[in-house]
Amino acid sequence: MRRVILTLHLVAALAAGAFVAVLGVTGSIMAFEPEIDHVVHRQLWHVTPHGPARTLAELADAASKSQDGQRPTGFLLSTAPDRAYQVLFRGRSVFVDQYSGTVLGVRASGPDFLSRVHQLHLRLLIQNESDSGKSIVKWASVALVFLLASGLYLWWPIRRATIRSPRGTRRWWFDLHNAVGIWSFVFVGLATLTGLAIGFDDQLVPWIYTVTRSAPALMYARPPRFTIVPSGPPIGPDRAVAIARAALPGASPISVPIPAATGVYAISARYPEDLTPGGRSRVYIDQYSGSVLVAEGSRTAPAGSRLITLNRALHTGDVFGIPSKIVMSIASLAVVLQLVSGVVMWLRKPDAAR
Repeated sequence: MRRVILTLHLVAALAAGAFVAVLGVTGSIMAFEPEIDHVVHRQLWHVTPHGPARTLAELADAASKSQDGQRPTGFLLSTAPDRAYQVLFRGRSVFVDQYSGTVLGVRASGPDFLSRVHQLHLRLLIQNESDSGKSIVKWASVALVFLLASGLYLWWPIRRATIRSPRGTRRWWFDLHNAVGIWSFVFVGLATLTGLAIGFDDQLVPWIYTVTRSAPALMYARPPRFTIVPSGPPIGPDRAVAIARAALPGASPISVPIPAATGVYAISARYPEDLTPGGRSRVYIDQYSGSVLVAEGSRTAPAGSRLITLNRALHTGDVFGIPSKIVMSIASLAVVLQLVSGVVMWLRKPDAAR
């Protein structure tokens, strides 16, 4: 039985190894995706807090002048006082110092390095109607689950967790494979299982809501539709943000799209304790009357929605902030090291691993 499991372990690693390696490398980068972006583009993001922030109308006016008078399509508000606001236009975003109104720079909406890494992790950069890239990724995750289970089975009789052999020898690679595998097992397993849940979300999400006897939150359901009849002047984004703050006390608005003439303000917000940077709260506001049509905060979200949010936060390492991000990033790199050491052992055909 041990030889059969070993053979299956090798076959699974060789078949899915390249895809698993991609997931490991990109996952280690994605754990710090916002932090990397803030460092690489510091001239866009960093501001020095001084006094109250200017109104969104003032920021929109400053950004619009830099864009030949074009009309903004929305705003992205930072929750950190030293991070700049963004005024959105079609195809680009303008970074603005919310304290001085100074335009810091412009970023095109097209893909950059980090967004490509993100899409490589999610679907191998394959964009088609069948979403075949996502299918490959989720089945590679299934293979990784088998590799973890079979690897633990193969390790158990030996139970070696240290590297004792001379460096570079066959035995050294064998010790490295065992040590890295067992010390990272829990965290790699956590990343793999939570990623698997994301990959099979079409099948898993309905089951979660059934088991928890809850209904999807607005963030996970189709956005509600409202029939809005223009009646007088719109309230404007600043008034809409104030209404959203009052509707969800303690939550900070982070996204304020400017609605069409018959649309509504759909403002996303984030509580300080939210586990993901995007938050999971939403307020829909009539842009003419200012009445709140729907307000749903993550603090009162259905049980199923909370479970889904927790799964994503565990997968990305957001659950405990920087410490958990470091752990998940290292775990992702451990997967790559496992594959490298496994391939070296396979090429050298070490008797010790049989």
